Amino acid sequence: MALLTVSTLMAACSYLPKGAGAASSADKAVGTSKSVHNIDLPNGYVRIQDEAGSAVVQKVEFKPGVSSTSVERLAKSQGCISRTGAGLVTEKGPVQIYRMQCDNGTMFLAQCEFRQCRQMR
Repeated sequence: MALLTVSTLMAACSYLPKGAGAASSADKAVGTSKSVHNIDLPNGYVRIQDEAGSAVVQKVEFKPGVSSTSVERLAKSQGCISRTGAGLVTEKGPVQIYRMQCDNGTMFLAQCEFRQCRQMR
């Protein structure tokens, strides 16, 4: 079940245009940023549009898990700081996947097995 959820999550991430939601290093150097628009669709989906194109992604509601604090500490040690924290992406069980949106625009993923967490690459 967890493997299916992880593969679905990874497949959903592949639909995002490269750099969606984050300005490129060239944009940051010049001081400009791309215009990104989110359009809510039915059934929990969102269309993300920018100059490069658009993608439809499923919104995942934030829900904390038993290892959220551990994942947040792990993320902080890797330079990822977030105001929202680490949310559980998979169902509760012995193996869980957490996602955390970093304030710098990157995404931090971690897998926890029996509360032993490691960063996913």
